[in-house]
Amino acid sequence: MNHVSISAAATQPDAGAPPPHPLDRTARAALTGPHAHLAERRGEVLRYPVDVSPFAALPDHPAERDWADAAALVGPGGQVSYTADDVLPPAGWEILARGQGVQLVDDGVAAAPDEEAVRLTPADVPEMLALVGLTRPGPFLPRTIELGVYLGIRRHGELIAMAGERLRPPGWTEISAVCTHPAHRGRGLAARLVRAVAAGIRARGETPFLHAAAGNTDAIRLYERLGFRLRRTTVFQVVRAPLTSDRPIP
Repeated sequence: MNHVSISAAATQPDAGAPPPHPLDRTARAALTGPHAHLAERRGEVLRYPVDVSPFAALPDHPAERDWADAAALVGPGGQVSYTADDVLPPAGWEILARGQGVQLVDDGVAAAPDEEAVRLTPADVPEMLALVGLTRPGPFLPRTIELGVYLGIRRHGELIAMAGERLRPPGWTEISAVCTHPAHRGRGLAARLVRAVAAGIRARGETPFLHAAAGNTDAIRLYERLGFRLRRTTVFQVVRAPLTSDRPIP
């Protein structure tokens, strides 16, 4: 069953309105910008390949056709997650979960390379998936490493901490998959890796940002100590597409 995160994004903004900020439309801005080479599209709905990232984008005010396109992308019973608090699915879709999140942006992070951090490669993905499965920092799939640079710290050959880059709206890069093996927590490894990833982002002339669940207060306090500030709150909602369709998808 596919699981796609959808960030709502306007397809035809008012002529007199300023363009939306890239961080208000992170998935669409990335999929029509630096990650356009990864984009899969049906109508006005875009998404990453399912083994790269669960994120996708549809209009701010999706019409019946947009929901039909989303259903076609995820397949019968497929799950869709998006970050719009005022967008509800039509009849036939099931709301599975709803939660609060926060978006934080660089506001003076002391970014710096880390001499112990190494760049991870596709050969490291099995270990990365194992670490993510143990720590659950958020979605990480077999090809997520294609989204950007991932750094890790090893001890005695074992991958014990990592962090990397996920969504890339123009001018910005999201830091994600920040995690440390439980046996090695409390030693500042996550902070070091966040600073190191941020240094690489800054070197490209971009600005780091990140997301966290509103209830993950420990992570939020860490990010604020590192120099991130709250930009906005978000609402994550997970819905499931109809298991069957009474009519062909247009």
